[in-house]
Amino acid sequence: MRAPSGVPLRPKTAPKSAQLQLGVVIPTFKEAPNVRPLLAKLEAALEGVVWQAIFVDDDSPDGTAAVVKAIAAVDPRVMCLHRIGRRGLAGAVIEGAMASAAPFVAVIDGDMQHDETLLPQMLAALEQDRADIVVGSRYLSQAGSDASALGATREAGSRLANWLGKRVLRAEVTDPMSGFFMIRRELVEAVAPALATSGFKVLFDILASQKTPPRYLELPYEFRARTAGDSKLDEGVVVQYLGLLMAKLSRDLISPRFIMFALVGASGVVVHLAILRTLLQFGFSIAQTAAALGAMTSNYLINNAVTYRDRRKRGVGLLIGYFKFVVLCSVPLAANVAVATMVFERGPSWWVAGVAGAVVAAVWNYITTARAVW
Repeated sequence: MRAPSGVPLRPKTAPKSAQLQLGVVIPTFKEAPNVRPLLAKLEAALEGVVWQAIFVDDDSPDGTAAVVKAIAAVDPRVMCLHRIGRRGLAGAVIEGAMASAAPFVAVIDGDMQHDETLLPQMLAALEQDRADIVVGSRYLSQAGSDASALGATREAGSRLANWLGKRVLRAEVTDPMSGFFMIRRELVEAVAPALATSGFKVLFDILASQKTPPRYLELPYEFRARTAGDSKLDEGVVVQYLGLLMAKLSRDLISPRFIMFALVGASGVVVHLAILRTLLQFGFSIAQTAAALGAMTSNYLINNAVTYRDRRKRGVGLLIGYFKFVVLCSVPLAANVAVATMVFERGPSWWVAGVAGAVVAAVWNYITTARAVW
């Protein structure tokens, strides 16, 4: 018997008393057309395996969650975690893995660029205790194993990210940025509180957060071209990844989000100094005030797009958030101007004065806006 959607119900090869072996976590955003074809591919690849598919959907406007729920109503192997008000591939993977009762958890994209036929080999390696994590690698030196489907620019960026990741991990993993892997669920649970939920490089985070280096195995696969759906990556991922790298270098003493906020703040200093230098002819206090407001606007827009991309505000919410951001950042504005003016009057360096004023407001801005704006 088949569901009206065409996706098979519980397979005959999996008796009701069989123990669950594998949870397949599938983060989705605007991938409704891919749901049924992907399930059909999993059905074929995992014949004889007791598995479940956990779709974690970030409130896709195309009704992805509704498609999954319609299938889940007639197929108990399928479930949907419909997230409202939060986004991010890393967070989706973590929530999906924590929701599974299977001893092993696989992560695979909903866009069908990963090779689901590799899943049985991954599962066999874990069940035979040959590894703790099995990674699908795009970069093993074997024909067909590359990332050319990413496009030239993204492939170059991916290779650079891998190189940086290996320097931090100090492990010869060819693809620590892979989004296609299988892991013992207990390893995710052990480090879940320390994982960043707003990034995209969750495998790297999991590997870097383990107290004892896990045993890993890499298998080559061909990275396919996208058939439907939108890419979850954009320019903000670069800053997020740099924040994650720096957080791991600090051994998680500093959070990735704080580092990203600081990096954005550094760009705000550049904006601040540029405006200050341009408007000095109108008097230092006026120039410093305009520079502070300009930097606040720049910081808000970049933080909204990058630092808080999982809570990104749009439309009216963007304007309301900006108003709150300006109000909160204006509280230390008087101190900013006063300190900067004092430094300027006592020394010849206008840029030292500008930086001094900006630093005064930085700590207040991070603490208050993180709570009240996003």
